[in-house]
Amino acid sequence: MIDRRLFINFDWGFLLLVLLIAGIGVLNIASAAASYSMQDTSYAVKQLYWVLIGLFIVIQVCSIDYHLFEDIAYWCFGILVFLLFVVLIMGKTSMGATRWLHLGFISFQPSELMKIVIIMVFSSYLANFTGSGGLSLKDLVKPFLLLGTPAVLIMKQPDLGTASLVVLIAFSMILYAGVRMQAIVTLVLAALPTVFLGWHYYLRDYQKERLLNFLSPERDPLGSGYHIIQSKIAVGSGGLTGKGFMQGTQTQLRFLPEQHTDFAFSVFSEEWGFLGCLFVLLLYFFLILWGLNIARRCNDHFGRLMAVGVTAMLFWHIVINIGMVIGLFPVVGVPLPLFSYGGTSMITSMIGVGILLNIRMRRFMF
Repeated sequence: MIDRRLFINFDWGFLLLVLLIAGIGVLNIASAAASYSMQDTSYAVKQLYWVLIGLFIVIQVCSIDYHLFEDIAYWCFGILVFLLFVVLIMGKTSMGATRWLHLGFISFQPSELMKIVIIMVFSSYLANFTGSGGLSLKDLVKPFLLLGTPAVLIMKQPDLGTASLVVLIAFSMILYAGVRMQAIVTLVLAALPTVFLGWHYYLRDYQKERLLNFLSPERDPLGSGYHIIQSKIAVGSGGLTGKGFMQGTQTQLRFLPEQHTDFAFSVFSEEWGFLGCLFVLLLYFFLILWGLNIARRCNDHFGRLMAVGVTAMLFWHIVINIGMVIGLFPVVGVPLPLFSYGGTSMITSMIGVGILLNIRMRRFMF
């Protein structure tokens, strides 16, 4: 028998906020894709399908006790690490990167789902940590080993953006759980030579170019600096109120690259201006605050860590994508959650939404 308290505690306001953001994203994708052919709406229709599929997944995630995620966390981790190995061997290559597994009727990115799984694994480990005074360096050995394996495999694809997000999500959860100051200082000092070695021996030439052009896009305005320059032009040309729906010149004349995916917010900025951007940013601000409030009101440690992890995932996606399109961060191919075109990204975000709603529904039970 289903406990009716689950329905009473279902957070309809949070779900409506998510659907509002996703709905604005679908309209924005329709505008971004209109220049690809005569009023091409196929991208918007596909995105709407992904939103509906995501909504179905939210319902399924909410239907089970979220503590099950603790039981299956390491199994899911092992399966996804295996799939990341498979991607490197026989994955689908697109635009110089091998990130996709093709299953005949559908393609998906295992690296996207790793964001959710790393939240599950770290929540399980940190919830069972019994030490006092915060995590020491010794306590961090196991989580760092767990984190290092998928991060390296994702970097090998290569996918610097997703690898960075996985690391940022994990570190956000570790900081929330508490780390001894001595461990933080030691890690910062150890990171300095790691950055040096990574730059000289690990990053590929195009990744170095992205970082250099982030500092000075004008050094290669028709090459690797083109994305940032055109994005900043689109954002700036929107002015206060924007040029209107489907009226953005950067978008409709196709000066803006990847305008329905990574640079979807640039399209929106040009068409709706500062006021439109402020509205969307406020929606995201409420989304993050809502997630943190769900974590705060949760009565068990595992649930709080899961909520913090999902909220951190959404937060870092938002910060990196918007920072990228306005030139504050390098171009690393990070989509704006619930807004940019992409099935795997939408499914990952909706799984996170389902986890937050799940925790909110069951907070009275623990």
